[in-house]
Amino acid sequence: RGTDVEDPPTARRDMLDGLRQALAAPRSPADGGGSVRVLEARPLGADDGDPVRAVPAVSPGRWSFAYTVGPLGIAEGGLVVMQVSPFWEWTQPWVARPDDPDAARALRPGLTEVRTEAEGVALEVVPVEMGVAVVVGGRPLAEGEELVFTYGAGGGGAIADRYAEHETPFWFSVDGDGDGIPSLVDEPARVDIAAGPPARLVATLTSCASPGDTARLTLAVLDPRGSRGTGFTGALTFADRPEALEGLPEEVTFAPDDGGVRTLELVPRAEGVYRLVVEGPGGLQALTNPLVVLDGLEPVLWADLHGHSHVSDGTGTPGDYYRYARDVAALDIVALTDHDHWGFKKLDADPETWRHIRETVAEMHEPGRFVALLGYEWTSWLHGHRHVLSFDEREELEVLSSVDPDYETPRQLWDALEGEPVLTFAHHSAGGPIATNWSYRPDPVIEPVTEVVSVHGSSEAIDAPHRIYDPRPGNFVRDILDEGMRFGFLGSGDSHDGHPGLSHLANPSGAGGLAAVLTGDLTRDGVLDALRRRRVYATSGARIVLRASLDGHRMGETFPAADAPGELAVLVYGTTPIQAVELVRSGEIVDTFVPEEAYVFDLGHSWELPGLAPGEYVYVRVVQVDGHTAWGSPFYLE
Repeated sequence: RGTDVEDPPTARRDMLDGLRQALAAPRSPADGGGSVRVLEARPLGADDGDPVRAVPAVSPGRWSFAYTVGPLGIAEGGLVVMQVSPFWEWTQPWVARPDDPDAARALRPGLTEVRTEAEGVALEVVPVEMGVAVVVGGRPLAEGEELVFTYGAGGGGAIADRYAEHETPFWFSVDGDGDGIPSLVDEPARVDIAAGPPARLVATLTSCASPGDTARLTLAVLDPRGSRGTGFTGALTFADRPEALEGLPEEVTFAPDDGGVRTLELVPRAEGVYRLVVEGPGGLQALTNPLVVLDGLEPVLWADLHGHSHVSDGTGTPGDYYRYARDVAALDIVALTDHDHWGFKKLDADPETWRHIRETVAEMHEPGRFVALLGYEWTSWLHGHRHVLSFDEREELEVLSSVDPDYETPRQLWDALEGEPVLTFAHHSAGGPIATNWSYRPDPVIEPVTEVVSVHGSSEAIDAPHRIYDPRPGNFVRDILDEGMRFGFLGSGDSHDGHPGLSHLANPSGAGGLAAVLTGDLTRDGVLDALRRRRVYATSGARIVLRASLDGHRMGETFPAADAPGELAVLVYGTTPIQAVELVRSGEIVDTFVPEEAYVFDLGHSWELPGLAPGEYVYVRVVQVDGHTAWGSPFYLE
């Protein structure tokens, strides 16, 4: 098995064994044969003559597809299966029976019908998970014969995905010889899902600047679930226009081609903290994050280093993922990390898709403006999930699959990556889908930081806000620090909704994840250097500006303990009023500072820390009244 450590209690070896058995199952040459094309895809009731038009998210539509039999045909007892995405609340397809009441056919969404003009062929249609399977009877289906699938065939149509996306796949698989083992048709049918109506406004400012620097203001009018493409037209205005922000107009007008998103360049001329209240028609309103302007201030670059597209179990194309990160969420750094072996098509066995992702990353990467990183998720059902990121300019990262016995353990993965400009990151490590097996101790060169918060919740500590679901006591990051490990803290979305940088918008808990990278070098080398030096901190999605120093040392540093008491100084600039700043020292919250006045957005505080000894660590946790949280990377004493 290639392992030197026993399976941890949360391991799902049954899951791994099932994935390997599916890989090893014999396949007939006829399996996966044929092709599929879109006949109709449009909103329910649309009769404008256009058979293919994007259906808005969370609205009824009708979709029809023609499956054409491949050269080897399909035997009697063979199968053709159509499935929609199981991840984002598409209507479960159902099949009518003779005794179903007419009212169900008329109103219940998801009715799916299959027909053929092939004479002598009988079709038995049965529901399967998020799809239908068609059993071929009467005689075999021959090359060129067709089956027509209509999803949403009844009066209720079928309800589309929650999120707008391009090229949504409808998956078809074929068991050509009737042995019950189908394979995917090479290319799925692909349709578009449009955004819903304008419903929310997100306004994002650069976080830190010196007077005279250029800062950006990004305005995004999104649909109720955070998707772009609302087609908003009209003007946004500002409740107050600071004179020191040069370039801020009285209003910002949106044209149809803007897609509801615009970015402005501003120049702050005076030191201070700036927040803008932005207003628009229909009750649109947003408060920006703080722009802190101070001469010589080190930049905060915002990153989301973990998320998924419809290549695995998310939504949207890889290109749309990176463009949303840059243009809507106004991120500086982003990585798409689709699963190695999860979802319909498996990335580890799909070199064409991996090539497309690599080309997309190369196209989007713009040093000094936007750092796009190549990555994937090593989805181990034994030892926990990790994402793998490359900082190489050659885009030559190889997908090393956790299903492959050669890369089954973290140690095997790290050995294979040794010497490369690559980092790995453990995530949802204290619970969630599967906890991290901390018996494998990572080298700080390849894993210097760890993800403490995402849409799954926080793995920082048992007392953390947004605590992860299915928590495993003793497996939290703070527990591992108590055992002598040293990590910097970062957050990332683990978004599956196509909204990197804003994954918290559609999460009922309000949790997402962002990484604040403290460097002025917006290149892959600069970001890699900052991560390896633990010059990062984490937030649950809000762009909280956090500064902390311990006797002049920066967050993430390791330094000798001194005889004199240490002084920890903290500055916080919040996105909403600050509820508390908590001091964590060597495993415990030892003090909590609560502002005396209500509605304090910005504060400074300091603690004297007597008797700091080698082996101790110290960090701060900031909690806002809206629940959003920031975690500073620890200071480590030696």
